[in-house]
Amino acid sequence: MKTFLRRFALVVCGVLSGFDRVVFKGRLPQLYAPEGMNCYAAANHVRLLDFKQHAKEVTRQVLAASLVESAKAAGRFQYLGSGQASKEEAARQILQRCPTSEGLVAVLQCVEPCWTFDTKSVNGRLTLRGESGKCSSLYHYFLHPRLGWLYIRLQTWFPFEVQIGLNGRAWLAQRMDREGMKYQRSDNKFLQVEDWRQAQRWLEEQQRTNWVQEFDALLARVHPLHPGHLGRLPVPYNWTVHQSEWATDVAFRSRSDVEAWYPRWVRYAFEHFTTTRVLRFWGRSGQLRSNSVLDAHSDVEEFEESVRLKHWVNGNSAKLYDHHNLLRVETTINNPKEFRSYRSAVGEPEGAKSWRVLRRGVADTHRRAEVSQACNNRYVEALSSVAATTTVAELVTPWCQRVAEPGQSGRKLRALNPLSPDDAALLRAVSDPKWQLNGLRNRDVAEALYGAAPADALARKQRSAKVSRLLRLLRAHGILKKVPKTHRYVVCDKSRDGLLALLAARSANPEMLTAKAA
Repeated sequence: MKTFLRRFALVVCGVLSGFDRVVFKGRLPQLYAPEGMNCYAAANHVRLLDFKQHAKEVTRQVLAASLVESAKAAGRFQYLGSGQASKEEAARQILQRCPTSEGLVAVLQCVEPCWTFDTKSVNGRLTLRGESGKCSSLYHYFLHPRLGWLYIRLQTWFPFEVQIGLNGRAWLAQRMDREGMKYQRSDNKFLQVEDWRQAQRWLEEQQRTNWVQEFDALLARVHPLHPGHLGRLPVPYNWTVHQSEWATDVAFRSRSDVEAWYPRWVRYAFEHFTTTRVLRFWGRSGQLRSNSVLDAHSDVEEFEESVRLKHWVNGNSAKLYDHHNLLRVETTINNPKEFRSYRSAVGEPEGAKSWRVLRRGVADTHRRAEVSQACNNRYVEALSSVAATTTVAELVTPWCQRVAEPGQSGRKLRALNPLSPDDAALLRAVSDPKWQLNGLRNRDVAEALYGAAPADALARKQRSAKVSRLLRLLRAHGILKKVPKTHRYVVCDKSRDGLLALLAARSANPEMLTAKAA
């Protein structure tokens, strides 16, 4: 987003990028296996006829070892009659009634849907099977001295699933409080920060967290019976990222600076950010397969005295909204299978690395952050086109003049004529968003201009040579630049706006242009 920040340098006072809301889950994977619970019962000599009674006793022990009694004694316990009730709001109310600066805030109990186990008769044989059901859950809310505001949800019936929710911005606030850095905060956003660069460094430190160590320590507080309650099958929890929000906040000097541009940004993004372009933001390159199945849509919704624009593709989303003096772009990953991570195969840590599906496990959290940040950067950079104040004539006039070829020859190359069909097709081909990530090659331009490669070797060579001359022409005009040590080219940042404006003007009819001029 260098172009965006360069254009708004006089009114932007800082940028923060990092995790916002993140939800982790802890599971006992061995119990989810087809025969996992039957192995547990056999290992602990539990008759299947007695399993329900055994499970009730284990649940009683889990509740007794948790913080329920101490929370009741301190006036910090509440039973919620509905699982749909806002736990966050209830915990905040308890904090207001019983203030504390650190430690346990509240323990909430409610009955919620869950995945659980019960005995079933299959072909006349009794067995343990997983099924959807309901059970009691405990929500423990804390003000952690380092991680800030967080909650831990403990399922009190087999398989004792755990969910941990925290916020990277609350974590940062705790750090700034400890270091004595001044800031102004609204909800989970920082409107002003004394030292934006240092705050960003502290946000980046979160990526080096030993998540397993942190979560095991938290679990010991709310579920101290683990793994003792599993008897002779003391399996550890496997920690995964259930959902992550990665936010980039661009802080302007005043609310009026944001209001001057935000409606234009929303309108431009809604009209121009197609599903294909959003996929480019997320790192998908090349052509989409004709049989690709995409669940995609965009919507604009009123949001806190403004509007919020959100793009959904296959369960993941990118959204744009403003808040006071902030412009926020946020990437939410619910379905990591849409992305790739360069890693070894599972079970082969020393094996060969390749691009594989991004995992939910906390081991891939750093890659999740990289993907999200890259998406935010591309999204904000695309918005910079709206800020262009120069005219189309100023942008493209240099291209319509002869130019000297770089190098020793000093040979003059011809001018471009953007209104001619041939040059317009060339400019349209190289400005296609699908080349934004990996760049384009000679063969890509040739295929875009002339179709499939001819079978004759001489014809292919002649076509390649013609395209090489066109690429040399575009490089001389400063439209393309070569990627070092490759045979790929990318559009120069300074020329991108001119290409977009030129192609838009070429496609516009006289009525549209005169309406804009009026």
